[in-house]
Amino acid sequence: MTTDHPTVSVIIAARPGQTEVLAAEAARRFDYPRDQLEILVARGRQPSVQRNRAVAEARGEIIYFLDDDSVPGPHTLRHGVAHFRDDRVQIVGGPNLVPNDATALERAFGDVMGSWLAFGPSCTRYRRVGAVRDSGEKELILCNMLFRRAAFIRHGGFDEALYPNEENALMDAVQHAGGRLVYDPAFSVERRPRQTLDAFLRMLMTYGRGRAEQFRLHPTLGSLPNFVPPAFLAYLLACPLLPTVLLWPLAFYALAVLAQIVALQPCLVCGVPRLAPLIVLSHLGYGAGFWSGLFTRLVPPEQRREIAVTLERISPNE
Repeated sequence: MTTDHPTVSVIIAARPGQTEVLAAEAARRFDYPRDQLEILVARGRQPSVQRNRAVAEARGEIIYFLDDDSVPGPHTLRHGVAHFRDDRVQIVGGPNLVPNDATALERAFGDVMGSWLAFGPSCTRYRRVGAVRDSGEKELILCNMLFRRAAFIRHGGFDEALYPNEENALMDAVQHAGGRLVYDPAFSVERRPRQTLDAFLRMLMTYGRGRAEQFRLHPTLGSLPNFVPPAFLAYLLACPLLPTVLLWPLAFYALAVLAQIVALQPCLVCGVPRLAPLIVLSHLGYGAGFWSGLFTRLVPPEQRREIAVTLERISPNE
């Protein structure tokens, strides 16, 4: 890429009638040349379809995908775009962080999502980990992702049968074709975690379902570790029928949970009641969602084409 300021299209999926789109307001404040920036809000009820339709109408060389509640800083875009000076770079991503004014429960959710035991290598999506590096689909997340438009089009865009995990399947394809995916811990946005326990559980189940559906449509060896939570759930359900000698893994699991809590918050008296139930819930919720996703009915192509999407162009601040 020959210029430090390539044209950028910010694409935000939102619901019909949604009045507050935090990401659009934040994007209007980007420290970026106005004539090189456009902001598109795609309204509908299937985000992968919405994003594909928006990319088809976008003018930018670089696409910046944000969730409706992602809040990047004024300099975030300029920082991330700099990576595309290397023509091999196709995707750039970074973490979404808990804002400073988050509630205690939101912070607990954020701590668990940023923990290795609960989210494995995907914990980098929720906290800054390490330095800038070549990465993969486990570490990057669509709520804060830059994509070279030519690569997006070349690989056919998002699989509209998937939501979530539409980005994971596409990232795998780009990387398999030799494209570089970059994780930059400083390329971050703020985004509030779920605000209630029920919403957190539903999120976990959605993530598990999405991964199982991705595996059904685009099986790769990289998805095999995601079978661990559903296997653990099946083991727990079978425990009442197992002889005592086969229950010893539960002791090791309890020790692993305690070790993770110490790593997050050294005071066990405070950390155990705050974090232990959520770590266990992360495995059970994800596992249940994964089992569900192995049997869900996927939307056929002819029905996806009928999904209504409305595009709005938002003017950046002068």
